[in-house]
Amino acid sequence: MKPNAILILVIVTGLVISALLSRSLDAHRSSNHEQFAEEPLYVDGPTAKRLSLAFNGLAADWYWMRSLQYVGGKIVAYQDQHQGRMDFGGLRSLKLKLLPQLLQVGTTLDPHFIAPYEYGAMILPEVDSDQAVALLNYGVAENPSTWRLYQHLGYIYWQRHEYEKASEVYAAGARIPGVPGWMAAMSARMKAEGGSRDAAREMYLHLSETSADEAVKDMVVKQIMRLDSLDERDAIRRVINDFKTRQGRCPSSWREVTEPLLAERLQIERATGAPIDPSGAPYELIKNGCDVGFDINTRVPWR
Repeated sequence: MKPNAILILVIVTGLVISALLSRSLDAHRSSNHEQFAEEPLYVDGPTAKRLSLAFNGLAADWYWMRSLQYVGGKIVAYQDQHQGRMDFGGLRSLKLKLLPQLLQVGTTLDPHFIAPYEYGAMILPEVDSDQAVALLNYGVAENPSTWRLYQHLGYIYWQRHEYEKASEVYAAGARIPGVPGWMAAMSARMKAEGGSRDAAREMYLHLSETSADEAVKDMVVKQIMRLDSLDERDAIRRVINDFKTRQGRCPSSWREVTEPLLAERLQIERATGAPIDPSGAPYELIKNGCDVGFDINTRVPWR
């Protein structure tokens, strides 16, 4: 019983010290806290692994939670400065300089912890795509039978417009026993039409179907809205250009082009005749009626 009592005492003492230290840091937080929070980690992955002894899994969980808190804190701070608006298509503006190192240390501590790889596949390409590729390549090497990592790595190469590499990664993943049949189909599609919107839709739908992460699903919804809006705006511009060719001017209101907009199977707002974007907000006529733009209340990622 004595060794157990000593172990319990050590754990309780550590928790008490951690709580006191946390309170002290909160009480004396300086005005340069944000700068301090962006300082590089003092240990790299291999060093952290040696220091954590037999508690690698626990330490990996801590770095994973810190990664989530770090990004969450950045989002809250950004929204506070921009009237609650956050464009998840432009995460580069959050300046997540510390995230690659946090994910690298966490996955080094526990190479078989899949969640950080999936999170990195979604976020890191906006921060540093080379770091994203390195993280997922490490994940694939450590977990060669986890086909979802091949899917995420292929997704990153697709984002980088490296369709040949994306095709190779999907083909490698398709050779894993029990993998969904669409992995091989995606390999062929990346080669044939990797940059098409239809290929992008399929990519996002498969990401949504295979992930339990709500942040991933939310990202997929927004990106599909963006793709649908690109198609809609192409159709609207065709209508505007046809009107300009016939009338020698651009339309002064949506009412002047309601019928051709309906012929393009676009949803129309009854009160104004404006076509409606995928988030339910009306499009706006801009540039003196010669082009189409977004309403301020749109939820479609516009970048």
